[in-house]
Amino acid sequence: MSFSAILSNHVLIAALAAWSLAQIIKLPVEFFRTGKWDWSPLTSAGGMPSSHSALMAGVAHAIGLYAGFDTPLFALAVAIAMIVIYDATGIRRQAGKHAEIINVIVQDLMEGHPLNEEHLREVLGHTPLQALMGTLLGIGIAQLVWLYWG
Repeated sequence: MSFSAILSNHVLIAALAAWSLAQIIKLPVEFFRTGKWDWSPLTSAGGMPSSHSALMAGVAHAIGLYAGFDTPLFALAVAIAMIVIYDATGIRRQAGKHAEIINVIVQDLMEGHPLNEEHLREVLGHTPLQALMGTLLGIGIAQLVWLYWG
């Protein structure tokens, strides 16, 4: 497979563009939330908008646009997108809540002690709003790619 073949795969371009844009949007969102520039959201999970949702919605919508919304391939893409988005808002979100509680327990146990323990990552999943925004972003980017190259 050549690099030009990859560049001509508009479904892949839509998916990667949606994912990339979602990751980039996290920077100003985090700045407005905290008042500080933090570059770590570029390479981390969680945050607004959900890049997982953007990626999967982008690929599913682009498959529908290019292959047809009545194809088995589109049905498969939607099913996989539903699983990924559910996981991002359900299981991973609960794991983040558990990490938050465990960090509080460790902090309580450590008070008065000079030990410096590493905290578990608390932002693992997404709120439903973050997943919705990522989903809408993915659909929008796929639509723009299709309009441009369609």
